[in-house]
Amino acid sequence: MLLFFIVGLLVHFVFFASIFDIYFTSPLVHGMAPQFPPLPAPARRLVLIVADGLRADALYKVDENRNSRAPFIRNIIMHEGSWGISHTHVPTESRPGHVALIAGFYEDVSAVAKGWKENPVEFDSLINESKYTWSWGSPDILNMFAKSVGNHVFAYSYDANNEDFGAQDVTKLDTWVFDRVKDFFHAARNNQSLFSKLNEEKIVFFLHLLGIDTNGHAHRPTSREYEDNIKIVDNGIKEIVALIKEFYGNDEKTAFVFTSDHGMTDWGSHGAGHPSETYTPFVTWGAGIKYPQKVPAQQFNDAYLKEWKLEYWKRQDINQADIAPLMASLIGVPFPLNSVGILPVDYLNNTDVFKAESMFTNAKQILEQFKVKMTQKKEVTLPFLFTPFKLLSDSKQLDLLRKARSYIRQGKYDEAVFLCKELIHLSLKGLSYYHTYDRFFLGINVLLSFVGWASYTSLLIIKFHSSLSRGVSKEVKKPSHLLLCSFVAIGILMAFFLLIQACPWTYYVYCLLPVPIWYAVLREYHVIQDLVASLLAFPPSHFVGYLLACALGIEVLVLSFFYRYMLTAGLIIFAGWPFITQLWTRAKSISLSWIFFCLLLAVFPMMPVVGRKPDIFLVMGAGLLVLLLSLFVVPSLIKRKDGFMLGTVLSMYIVYSTHNNLLKKQGLPLFNQIVSWIILGSSFVVPLLSPRSLSERLFSILVSSMSTYLLLSTGYEALFPLVLSCLMFIWMHMEQEILQLSGVPCVQKVTSIHFSYNADTTPFRQLCLEDIRRAFFLVFFLVTAFFGTGNIASINSFDLASVYCFLTVFSPFVMGALMLWKIFIPFVLVMCAFEAIQLTTQLSSKSLFLMVLVISDIMALHFFFLVKDYGSWLDIGTSISHYVIVMCMTIVLVFLNGLAQLLTTKELRLCGKPKSHLI
Repeated sequence: MLLFFIVGLLVHFVFFASIFDIYFTSPLVHGMAPQFPPLPAPARRLVLIVADGLRADALYKVDENRNSRAPFIRNIIMHEGSWGISHTHVPTESRPGHVALIAGFYEDVSAVAKGWKENPVEFDSLINESKYTWSWGSPDILNMFAKSVGNHVFAYSYDANNEDFGAQDVTKLDTWVFDRVKDFFHAARNNQSLFSKLNEEKIVFFLHLLGIDTNGHAHRPTSREYEDNIKIVDNGIKEIVALIKEFYGNDEKTAFVFTSDHGMTDWGSHGAGHPSETYTPFVTWGAGIKYPQKVPAQQFNDAYLKEWKLEYWKRQDINQADIAPLMASLIGVPFPLNSVGILPVDYLNNTDVFKAESMFTNAKQILEQFKVKMTQKKEVTLPFLFTPFKLLSDSKQLDLLRKARSYIRQGKYDEAVFLCKELIHLSLKGLSYYHTYDRFFLGINVLLSFVGWASYTSLLIIKFHSSLSRGVSKEVKKPSHLLLCSFVAIGILMAFFLLIQACPWTYYVYCLLPVPIWYAVLREYHVIQDLVASLLAFPPSHFVGYLLACALGIEVLVLSFFYRYMLTAGLIIFAGWPFITQLWTRAKSISLSWIFFCLLLAVFPMMPVVGRKPDIFLVMGAGLLVLLLSLFVVPSLIKRKDGFMLGTVLSMYIVYSTHNNLLKKQGLPLFNQIVSWIILGSSFVVPLLSPRSLSERLFSILVSSMSTYLLLSTGYEALFPLVLSCLMFIWMHMEQEILQLSGVPCVQKVTSIHFSYNADTTPFRQLCLEDIRRAFFLVFFLVTAFFGTGNIASINSFDLASVYCFLTVFSPFVMGALMLWKIFIPFVLVMCAFEAIQLTTQLSSKSLFLMVLVISDIMALHFFFLVKDYGSWLDIGTSISHYVIVMCMTIVLVFLNGLAQLLTTKELRLCGKPKSHLI
């Protein structure tokens, strides 16, 4: 069985990784020739200013008196330049956003493995193509563009430890940049070498401003700190623009671009595709940029123009990747080789021939990528299997290029621009076609593996843990050698097919995995025969009824990822469970408790999602309830209360103290940080010091977990594990009563049951239909454990304020690990209760756990089909998040099951004696 779990874990890792190979491989190709613009550029230099984490509405909106918090930028929009909304793509993180801005392509999520800081794949960028670039800002961003690009890029950054969410004033991250830029230009007047470099053409100044993003994470985008930071940035930009103009003697050869890499949700997070994250400001002015255009009316699918009082100033929305070719055309450098941006010619204030030639260069640059991608795919595909992109054949390419060049010679510039845009769109479609060329093939193989694995797991359950196969003859024929030889031949043929096509090694994994899985399924043909015979003997009406009930239950679980209130509906239905059994008459007090806690837990999925305003008093109240529960409800479980109370009281003090210090902007006290980490570490050890009696061990796990959970809570979610644990405790009693009703003898009382080192040494009964309901209950409670705490099915569910008791300096991996542990704590409580239920119902842990895995895999298969790569970025990001979450849950279940067994069955002895108190 251990081998089965190891293999199962590896198989599920393959399922999890498949989504990234199928939907998120790197879009980059190499080997293209650079395309140089043929005409002189309007600007000699470019100033790119990126306000990290700035939402479009936060910059553009005005108060009731029509006053803007960014008056300088507002004045630019109305009197000097052009503006619009830059639409970003998921994942809305700093690294992918800057790559789109400066390199012109949308990076895949493989960069998350390096914390969005390093280059997973080398790429070309505007900075590479510039003569010189000077940049100031965060080391996380500047270093990824300064590495391996020669000695023409100069980066000046502050220490990474300055990126502290709990710092007294994080606007210093922006004022540091402005001050260093001022010092730089002042020093240049006395440095002849630097002065001569600054007077070259094709140079870039890049200012990365992190203060707004840091304040947004720490205080929310609606906070005074966030809005005040915008004012500081606006004033800083005003001073820098004046300084640069004065330095260059107002030669009007400087182009300015002000934008953001991504937005931010109301709760201070980003990463997914909500409009608050994907709508960023874009304002540009100076050399080569059109002046403001007054218009009588504009048509957009939102109401922002009226809200921002900008309905008469022409708004021109662009995609974030379009900014790179715009900046390249302004200073006359080749478009970045990997750029998929389309030059927004309506922003240019230049001749029609310049616009047409620039678009022609843009079209050739993207067409080069298409040709390289097609050649690469053609070289690794058998000729008779290769299907070219028919909309852009070689003759079509030549025809469009010739026509566009002919129109330019004839002075038909608008027609040339139109043809170039058509060629660009066809090239981008072709790039997407070849990029996703193998998607269907890989998807079919993963689907076969999914179905095969779920089938094999189900057959194992039937074979070893049910009575269906008991009536078969004991003499089971060994599988024929023909079956083995057939699957070996299929595997060899598949491997040879992949080999001659020079496929990457991951293709071998996805395509060969179904072979051993389905061989294992067909080896159990005698079990399949028993199953079919049993189903045929089963009353058809009952069979259809059970099948519909199972399908409905799984669909409710799937729908809960889209609509959290489905969990509330499910819990209300659960509350009626005693009435459809004899429990109401047999155990009225337990039934009433079950109804009460089901209805109480049903409230949580209806509460506001992540991002609600922090409420420290609810967190303190949850800690107080834990103390009261231990003192008055279960006094017999705690032999010594002083150690337990110390741990809980310490957590409450740390939460309160840290909250007050951060409000005063005094940072995280070192004492609070050290104690928080000690409490977190001790939560794994404390339960092992208590006796293994079922009630005492479970309560020990609850209170030790709650001490950590309080430190990670910001509001009502602190109450959730307490209510969930109470319901789990009632569930154990309910299952025991159900078992007694079914006539199973020798059922022990819950208070007399002890966790054993090896629970499966005890003889257990076979599975029955009632056990499917128990497995479904577990999956339902696990899903509730995720959504009930205010999470949403998205990668921006995380609220960074949850980890401020542990650290406030930005560290993506440590913060991510802490937030994941916060999610896992309710899971652990449910799994530990599940271990107890397996004991009380005299059921093998393996059999019930296998059923849970089958249900989880069926859910994962649902979301595998629901993954989208089209539609709005919100839909795409959400569909990906759903699959990732449910696959993570399936994989993590294996670890959580092992952790639950460790916490419930192991016991540590200090000084030779088992300790029964909590410390």
